[in-house]
Amino acid sequence: MKYVGMYTQVSRNNKLTIMLLLSFPALTLLMVWLFYVLLSLCGVALDGNAEQVGGNVNWTWVNGAFIDSLPWVVGTVSVWFVIAYFFNASMVKAATGAKTLERRENPRVYNIVENLTMTAGMDMPKINVVDDPQLNAFASGIDRKSYTVTVTTGLLKVLNDDELAGVIAHELTHIRNRDTRLLITSIIFVGIITTIIQVSIRSLFWIVSDSSSSSSDDDDDNNNGGAAILVFLIAIFLGIIAYFFALLTRFAISRKREYMADAGGAELCGNPLALASALRKISDRPGLKKVKRDDVAQLFIVHPQALSRGKGMGFFTSLFSTHPDTQKRIEILEQF
Repeated sequence: MKYVGMYTQVSRNNKLTIMLLLSFPALTLLMVWLFYVLLSLCGVALDGNAEQVGGNVNWTWVNGAFIDSLPWVVGTVSVWFVIAYFFNASMVKAATGAKTLERRENPRVYNIVENLTMTAGMDMPKINVVDDPQLNAFASGIDRKSYTVTVTTGLLKVLNDDELAGVIAHELTHIRNRDTRLLITSIIFVGIITTIIQVSIRSLFWIVSDSSSSSSDDDDDNNNGGAAILVFLIAIFLGIIAYFFALLTRFAISRKREYMADAGGAELCGNPLALASALRKISDRPGLKKVKRDDVAQLFIVHPQALSRGKGMGFFTSLFSTHPDTQKRIEILEQF
């Protein structure tokens, strides 16, 4: 396994974050423009001036409508991103059912986190807990005010101090490497694109249904209705492609970050075998009932719906997985 230094990883994540901030808005605008192209093919215009369906695109109307909608699209996406940026911690807590863990409730965890942060020379993150007997943990946040380490009650009960320190060191390394900032940014934009695709497809579905029902008595209009249905199918195909590329972008971010966090966590806690032992225990019981969304699940040290330990991953499973194979991670840690 080829590793790079922490500063190289931080630099890489910073560049990827900038790329996300540029590529996802560009992809969003592309989806909006394609939506107007499909509307024109359907013979629909918001101002009532589009030509009927004839297989041709009214480019003048498409470009004009797109330019007119730009302030609304950019404004809506910007507001959405700003809200998600400042309230991402609350959103993640709501999605996972996490609650703030006070020092008096579990001084053991606070002592471990404090010792590791002092060793790493970093600020103390917030600590949350998920009331679940399963074993898992994750780090989240995009800045010092929102950086958080979350653990489950099952993890606290099953792991000994050395194993718990290894897991927490792994999560602190995610924060140091700015993996969490990159992932939260990715989650926000994938959510925006998914919503835009869903709204566009539903709008086109309504347009196609209306066109088909109003043209049932005329052969030419029936051809138009058939063309509209074809356009609707094309819209679904384009939406799938856009969502697929958004997912690939997110998955491309996820893989090596776990190996890097394992290496950094092992170095920070000084006990690679303890982290390997913790991963082995977590891989037997990683599932959390409240975690249904895959974008949130990718934050965890082991994916909540991961395959059982020892089964390994097939090619396609590995291709679309947000985490590398846990058994392989354990083997690498045991070779340290």
